[in-house]
Amino acid sequence: MEYINSFYHFRDLVVGVDTNIPLTDQTYTTAINFDNAATTPPFNHVMNEIVKFSPWYSSIHRGAGYKSQVSSKLYDDARNIIAEFVGANIDYHSIIFVKNATEAINKLSNKLLPLYKDGVVISTCMEHHSNDLPWRGKYKMDYISIDKYGQLSMEDLKSKLIKYDDKVKLVTVTGASNVTGYINPIHKIAELAHSHGAKILVDGAQLVPHAPVDMKSLDSPEHIDYLVFSGHKMYAPFGTGVLIGPKTTFMKSPPDYSGGGTVKIVTHDHIEWLDPPEREEAGTPNIMGVLAITWAIKLLNELGMHNIEDYEKMLTDHAIDSLQNIPYVELYHNPIKRGKSVSIIPFNIKGLHHSIVANILSHEFGIAVRNGCFCAQPYIQRLLNISPEDTKKYIGNSHLPIPGMVRISLGIYNTIEEINTLVKALYHISLNRKFYFEKYKKDLYSNFLN
Repeated sequence: MEYINSFYHFRDLVVGVDTNIPLTDQTYTTAINFDNAATTPPFNHVMNEIVKFSPWYSSIHRGAGYKSQVSSKLYDDARNIIAEFVGANIDYHSIIFVKNATEAINKLSNKLLPLYKDGVVISTCMEHHSNDLPWRGKYKMDYISIDKYGQLSMEDLKSKLIKYDDKVKLVTVTGASNVTGYINPIHKIAELAHSHGAKILVDGAQLVPHAPVDMKSLDSPEHIDYLVFSGHKMYAPFGTGVLIGPKTTFMKSPPDYSGGGTVKIVTHDHIEWLDPPEREEAGTPNIMGVLAITWAIKLLNELGMHNIEDYEKMLTDHAIDSLQNIPYVELYHNPIKRGKSVSIIPFNIKGLHHSIVANILSHEFGIAVRNGCFCAQPYIQRLLNISPEDTKKYIGNSHLPIPGMVRISLGIYNTIEEINTLVKALYHISLNRKFYFEKYKKDLYSNFLN
């Protein structure tokens, strides 16, 4: 465990960890951020490298000037760095830069439509909206069910693959849930999908920053066909996401965005598109965002993804062990078999709406959490046992406070001491629920419910 103690120097690697913020009693405290699943603060290293690069910033792939050549080289080298990080094959895969994982999945849903429009796409009941809504209205869809704890049913996946047989073209699944943190067995799912002639997409937004990911060799039945993830969830700001998939996928149809940087030759009567990935990156690329994600990856590699995974597991286990002893706290996890997960913990306090709990933690204790449905409303409805009839009530009455949860999501810079501060705060809140309800009941109508 010696290396775990050394991880406390992480706080020196991350921007803003010692920021003081005001509380309702007019005092100040050091902010605690437990909302890393939404976005992470940047590494100091990333910000420093951005500043160092800034004098060399120039438009890429378009200029003969020296700065343009330097910028283009760094941009192109980024694909190799990302390929090595996730085990992609740079000769077989296209690594396409987009704004975020949401855009990546939307782009892929458009690109696959000419190929799969008559086929079946199987998603799951635990997906973020970004890996559900882009497939709707374009494909016939079905969803892999979950158990009462929110864990994926592999048996249901098998039955659905058998049911639809060779009509299933894609299985699209989150690598790790942004609600419960559960890590799905993506390689077993891939093997099943491939055995039925389907491909697999992994939404890696919550998995890639927290655990080693390997797309595996193309001759392995467990290989991952498509992978997406976002830089802003892995200590790299400036808005860049990554879409990885076979080059052939992006050769079959025109790009969904066209314009500068996508073509070889254009006349009024003819268009000849560039090969991927360039044809899928219309306009001036976000080189700052691309370099930010590569510099973050380099540091994550130095720290070791297995070490990061182990450290965050230690934090998560400590948090769960502590939270389950607090009166009135309800945890949403399997108490008998936690399973493999990333550092996300959802909970509620009986008698207090999730928006009230989140606002108390922020205003009274300086602790940032997320509350609501986390862009995964069907999953939350299942976990909270909300019936279709009750769901219709919320659809028909915008004044009803929407059910949801409070979510803790940890990063590599969080500490045991911060978790202990949270535990003390929640213990105090749980024993003073009536007082806090009266004080914060106006927050029942907070808009932070997505």
